[in-house]
Amino acid sequence: MSPSQPHSVADLRQAVLEGAYGPLPQELAVTSAFWLHHTTRLAGSQVTYRNHYLLLRSGDAFGASSFEAGALAPEFCADASGHTLDTLIRHDSAPVRVAALDAYLGRVQPHRSAPAAEPVVLPTGTPETRAEARDAAVAGLLDIATGAKVALIGVVNPLVAAIREQGGTPLPCDFNLRATNWGDPVTDDMNQVLAEADAVVATGMTLSNGSFDVILEHCRKQEIPLVVYAQTGSAVARAFLGAGVTALSAEPFPFSQFSADETALYRYRAAGT
Repeated sequence: MSPSQPHSVADLRQAVLEGAYGPLPQELAVTSAFWLHHTTRLAGSQVTYRNHYLLLRSGDAFGASSFEAGALAPEFCADASGHTLDTLIRHDSAPVRVAALDAYLGRVQPHRSAPAAEPVVLPTGTPETRAEARDAAVAGLLDIATGAKVALIGVVNPLVAAIREQGGTPLPCDFNLRATNWGDPVTDDMNQVLAEADAVVATGMTLSNGSFDVILEHCRKQEIPLVVYAQTGSAVARAFLGAGVTALSAEPFPFSQFSADETALYRYRAAGT
């Protein structure tokens, strides 16, 4: 019997701990843990992206979370390997909980073998070539009417362009950017853009900073589309397809920016969308 669809990340976490999605997480261990601080500035861009990641490997899956600077110290990884996943799913730190939950869900149902997943191969090439292919794949999940206002929570400049190309009006929101490449002002008030939005695009980072549940509940109540663009937490976000999430771009590790060779992302659409 399939588990009932969760209403929040906390609901999902409890269901996993109770074995609703497969083996009990205390039966599965973390074999390696690593913390990454990564910056990137693509050619022609005025924006330097600064990202922090936690990666937890369990079996053939890498669970990932992204987080704000200072939310988790690198020293965490010194003693993380060897813990069972249930211990880390219960951890005090939200980034740790999300990475452990992502590792569990990615292990019991890998994206590469998920029946609903549509694989998209990102080509070998430069960071610019691969980012362009990645963002085109994400933009392909957008289905918006001309003139629609689209909240973009976690600004990715090519998605700002993609929203405009489809006739939409982007409403960018980000904690760390103040303007897009084209000078559009970027607010840090998520509630402001949600109040105006006809559709929402959110990144996987919303899972670890606590905003995902708010976005999910808003989109459910307003019955508006929610597309999640997830490198980190992609298997966690997948659990909400049809329960508030209408489409998902899931890119498990290694993310496109960490390889020059072909890698895959996986697109999902909720049934009936």
